[in-house]
Amino acid sequence: MKKRIPLTPVVPQHHPFDWLATLVAVVSIEGRVMYANAALEDVMGVSRRNIEGTQLAQSFVNPEAFIKALQGAHSNAFAAMRYDAVLLRPTQEDLPVHVIVAPTERSGEVLVELLPLEQQARQDREERLIDQAQANKELIRNLAHEIKNPLGGIRGAAQLLQMEIENKDLIEYTQVIIHEADRLQLLVDRLLAPHRRPHVVGDVNIHEVCERVRSLILAEFPKGLRVVRDYDTSIPEFRGDREQLIQAVLNIAHNAAQALQEKTAAGEAEIVLRTRVSRQVTFGKQRYRLALELHVIDNGPGIPEEIKERLFFPLVSGRDGGSGLGLNLAQTFVQQHHGLIECDSEPGRTDFKILIPLP
Repeated sequence: MKKRIPLTPVVPQHHPFDWLATLVAVVSIEGRVMYANAALEDVMGVSRRNIEGTQLAQSFVNPEAFIKALQGAHSNAFAAMRYDAVLLRPTQEDLPVHVIVAPTERSGEVLVELLPLEQQARQDREERLIDQAQANKELIRNLAHEIKNPLGGIRGAAQLLQMEIENKDLIEYTQVIIHEADRLQLLVDRLLAPHRRPHVVGDVNIHEVCERVRSLILAEFPKGLRVVRDYDTSIPEFRGDREQLIQAVLNIAHNAAQALQEKTAAGEAEIVLRTRVSRQVTFGKQRYRLALELHVIDNGPGIPEEIKERLFFPLVSGRDGGSGLGLNLAQTFVQQHHGLIECDSEPGRTDFKILIPLP
């Protein structure tokens, strides 16, 4: 962004643009930003006060294309001009966008819409993951019910057989059957648990949830691991199930702590709990004016490439001895709050992002 030029305060007719997920700016014929909506403010990582009054052309890798589009809008050479560009962001990576430039009914104003090119692909991916998760839950639930009854019969028969056997050496085999039947029964119960547990709704303070998770993690890993707070304390309370959210965040944080064993031994392990507010976001096939972003970030080795696409599926684990139910349970609880979990992982940094609508 170049030097800011003070302009007349934003007129009320532009305020409805704040409800849009699309990035919108109203610029003068000279290219100065007269108004920037909340979505543009969020994506740029700069307050609208710092955006308004600047030359929007300087926010593109190729400013000449935008200047040419402005000239066309001024001369009414077209109803709307579209082209692809790259948006420069002061604190983040450059963002490929589709630009739509159109004259408005007000003389001297031009409407500019910016559509992130990855946005549609992201929405398609989210919808596919939600559909896959739902299909997997139904399959697992049906399988669990089918397994449950025969397991009871196997355990009961093994107990009766054990009572009839006189040879103590053979009793060891019946004990193995009973033990394994109990283990499978526990696994089935855990698979069914999210569907049985009632949804207890109350006022939730997300930072109380984070603090509870933080204390539990530090109690189990008291040495070599730092759990860093990075909170936006302005986030309002919302209606939800506090215990479910604690369990969801704890499952993610606990997985991170277990993945950090080598760094914990060296005293270099770190987990960051970060909260932010996101405006005008679309997920789960719906658009929300405000949403909570809760990040659980660790500096571990990253998630193995071969399980990234199946990360939230039941019984999928990247750790020897893991049940593969922790992340699936977390996803279930977050989805019951109409939310979504995303994961971005590379060696040295894994970021689980929980999105939940806010009132």
